[in-house]
Amino acid sequence: MLSIRPASAEDAGLLRTLIRELADFERELDSVSITETDLVRDGFGADPKFRALIAEWDKQAAGYAFFFHFYSTWQGRQLFLEDLFVRPQFRGRGIGRALLSYVANIARNENCRAMRWEVLDWNKPAIELYQSLGATFLDDWRLVLLPSEEVRRLAEKAA
Repeated sequence: MLSIRPASAEDAGLLRTLIRELADFERELDSVSITETDLVRDGFGADPKFRALIAEWDKQAAGYAFFFHFYSTWQGRQLFLEDLFVRPQFRGRGIGRALLSYVANIARNENCRAMRWEVLDWNKPAIELYQSLGATFLDDWRLVLLPSEEVRRLAEKAA
């Protein structure tokens, strides 16, 4: 049986494990540098930067969703879904869709005008799920990332 609950600081170790499992699935495990300490500080302190949900199937951790608010100058408050992951042995049970529904309910209750997330172009099962939900793919927009070292170099030019 599926249950979904908000993550707590006590889940930081589990969240880090799930994050690493997602990164391994996405072939980017070497890119993960986040620590349990980072997660506790940034998600469960006085000014949380994110929220997370834990999906459990028969009391076993089956997956998670990781999200936060952001603001669009065109549309106002939105919710960004950073991660949605279901462990392989739990796939095909509707857990991903249930997590998305739970997050959508939060977005609706908090007056968000949209939800956004990213998907790798080779992740066909996820793409099919998102299409079935009516998601729009922003193919004309390019994702931009300025890594830490480049952020530091650019910041040094600020007067």
